[in-house]
Amino acid sequence: MSDVTLEGKVAIVTGGTRGIGAAVARWLVERGAGVVVSGRDADRLAAAVKDLEDMGQVHGVAADVAKREDADRLAEAARDRFGRVDILVNNAGITRDGLLLRMKDDDWDAVMDVNLRGAFLMTRAVTKIMVRQKSGGRVINIASTAGAMGNAGQTNYSAAKAGLIGFTKATARELAHWAILVNAVAPGLIDTDMAATLTGKAREALLAQVPLGRMGTPREVAEMVGFLAGEGSAYITGQVFHVNGGLYI
Repeated sequence: MSDVTLEGKVAIVTGGTRGIGAAVARWLVERGAGVVVSGRDADRLAAAVKDLEDMGQVHGVAADVAKREDADRLAEAARDRFGRVDILVNNAGITRDGLLLRMKDDDWDAVMDVNLRGAFLMTRAVTKIMVRQKSGGRVINIASTAGAMGNAGQTNYSAAKAGLIGFTKATARELAHWAILVNAVAPGLIDTDMAATLTGKAREALLAQVPLGRMGTPREVAEMVGFLAGEGSAYITGQVFHVNGGLYI
């Protein structure tokens, strides 16, 4: 996908300060897009923007996408800075793992708020801008294999990501009239800070289920996101693309 160009396009990447989000932001900047990177941690956000600013047009906005005011402010900041918004990558996500019988209400709510409500709030805010632009757009939701196959100890996360897949399909139907394409990318076991929290035995058990025998890289997920952001995906909407080394087939 090295020939993909996004010159003149503007993208928002939520949760863009590390892991998959940072890799996606870098990929988009490399292809010429103006990129607004968002995250909740101001110091981490500043470092992420500094890492990319020599490569192209990058702007950082600290925001909690689970809050309506922050989501609206982020969308408006991107429009004000670059004049338009063409691509939204809903990547912000958290985990609060635990067995169902021991899970606290707050852990359920926090995961739902960031992973699902945040995507809803951002998509609503950004697609209002896209509709007014009358030039189409792309919404790419970062789901998970957990949302397709479930994962013990992650009932909250699995439910949120399954909800995100349903949200992707419904919004794809609603927004097709305006040529706004909505798709999801569902990573499997990816080498990120989130995966680093796994114990040695848990990691080995998961790797044993991956036919390719290794974790994926954030860059490999970013490649799929980049394809969906480009013109090569102009007839694709409402789909879920699994990047998981065969973990879920």
